[in-house]
Amino acid sequence: MNRQVRCAMLKRNVLGVMVTAIEPPQAVAEILGAARERNGLSVTATAVHGLMTGVEDPEQRYRLNHFDMVLPDGQPVRWALNLLHGCKLRERVAGPDLMWRVCQAASLEGLAVYFYGSTPETLARLTTELTSRLPALTIAGAAPSRFRRQTQEEVEDAAAAIRASGAALLFVGLGCPRQEVWAFENRDLVGIPVLAVGAAFDFHAGTVPRAPRILGRLGLEWVFRLALEPRRLWRRYLRLNPLFLGLLALQAAGLRRFPAGRLRAPLTAQRYG
Repeated sequence: MNRQVRCAMLKRNVLGVMVTAIEPPQAVAEILGAARERNGLSVTATAVHGLMTGVEDPEQRYRLNHFDMVLPDGQPVRWALNLLHGCKLRERVAGPDLMWRVCQAASLEGLAVYFYGSTPETLARLTTELTSRLPALTIAGAAPSRFRRQTQEEVEDAAAAIRASGAALLFVGLGCPRQEVWAFENRDLVGIPVLAVGAAFDFHAGTVPRAPRILGRLGLEWVFRLALEPRRLWRRYLRLNPLFLGLLALQAAGLRRFPAGRLRAPLTAQRYG
């Protein structure tokens, strides 16, 4: 069976966003299979914030619903899949853990990786940390974000550099929702699996502390992040989390439908990088 078809069969509707009901081992297997074949595959690990960008923005919902895999990063997203669709998922697919598992598997198979996004300083620390922990990992290249929209020529040059590097896997850390927009717009240009992994670059580089695992298991990672960056994140979490729960209750009770839907007008190219 075609990989894209197989991934599509695992998708389930959560508030109109088609989330992939899958656990970490199977997700890694699909990603590594595409990497071996040098096939494009768009993947994002999505917590409540990422899912809600699709709920509130029809263009972003369209992008997310055209990803090959939208993985349940946050525990509430996993719980939603289990509640709405009886998926019986035992584990979430956290972006940082996914990145580590994929890098570990890539190092054993000799598959080179590429990192796109963040700052030069974070990328330098990231590559140092990963190569010290995974000496067999081949890092084909790394390019920081320009933190702005790019010209079409710059977009094509960045994709050409990734293709020329020989990388079999591409990790993107531009922050949500920009990394999902980038992956949507560039998957076919780079021609290899593209994984949008959020704050994973900072966590693995050691520039930002990660929440204790017990908070992750309880679905409370957001509390730790809010405590670290209250001014930047309070609106996100204190508005979106209750809204997510309220809408989820409506979907679970059958009081409101959330169709995935299609756009009538073409998407506006963002070209952020």
